[in-house]
Amino acid sequence: MSAKIIYDDSIDVELIKSKKVSVIGFGSQGHAHALNLHDSGVDVTVGLREESNSFDRAKKMGLKVENLENATKNADVVMLLLPDQLMADVYEKDISPFMKESSTLFFAHGFNIHFGEIVPREDISIAMIAPKGPGHLLRRTYEEGSGMPCLVAVEKDLTDNTKDLALSYASAIGGGRAGVLNTTFKEETETDLFGEQVVLCGGLTELIRNGFETLVEAGYQPESAYFETLHEVKLIVDLMYEGGFEWMRHSISDTAEYGDFSRGSRIITDETKKEMKKVLEEIQSGAFAKEWMSQAREGSPYLKQEREKASNHQIENIGKELRNMMPFLDAKDIKKDI
Repeated sequence: MSAKIIYDDSIDVELIKSKKVSVIGFGSQGHAHALNLHDSGVDVTVGLREESNSFDRAKKMGLKVENLENATKNADVVMLLLPDQLMADVYEKDISPFMKESSTLFFAHGFNIHFGEIVPREDISIAMIAPKGPGHLLRRTYEEGSGMPCLVAVEKDLTDNTKDLALSYASAIGGGRAGVLNTTFKEETETDLFGEQVVLCGGLTELIRNGFETLVEAGYQPESAYFETLHEVKLIVDLMYEGGFEWMRHSISDTAEYGDFSRGSRIITDETKKEMKKVLEEIQSGAFAKEWMSQAREGSPYLKQEREKASNHQIENIGKELRNMMPFLDAKDIKKDI
């Protein structure tokens, strides 16, 4: 039986407007949640450290901004939108002591609750509203009048309306327009980590990089290799997004479709799938979370090393040159745009 998708017509969209909401953080997700809530008529405050670079930026966008203590103690609902590796320390020092009795704590990812990094106070209700995409797209789709699908989960309900409140929040950030799916903290966390590591980020970048290197090492122009292994990925993914594998295969040439069916399984083999299962086991057992949090507490040396190595790869340098020659593209450069 298919899971039920919930839309605005089944949600009490006014419920969240009766609450004072504080969004802690103003990064990718934080700015989108706060602005979408504000534009939906919710009484929202952004909670930041006063020395934060985002403090004045959020104010200039027309939002109420308070330090962490004030934002927290005045809120009925607190949404934590901070990096996973920083969230627990901030919660313990700056959020938990000041939360109202019987208030509600929201998350956009289940990591810290599922792996026990955060153990909230006993009087606090806990739920999750997880948009299925990055913050800038959450904001853009809201402004365009569409929305982004969201997952909703309730970990602890002490008020008998935590799920309704979470659904109302999801509606206010645009999720009810695109559809909301019920899940659990466990399912969201483990599937999200698996998707990132195996397909969306880790798997895809390794596939593209190795394809690019194979062509360049065989003597083909790096520009041609870039177009064939990276640039066109968006075109293919867009077709899948619109109509699944079937629509993509309908849209490409018969030659490409034959190559897809006859060669794809030689690249992603049974051995690859066995490795995927090992990655999933590491996620399920908590081994990945333990490894990542240990790295983060040491200052993330591995992450810094790999970022540096990846940024110097030929595919990045060629890509920057080519993207800057595409007037239709709003090319991004991390060294300039972040």
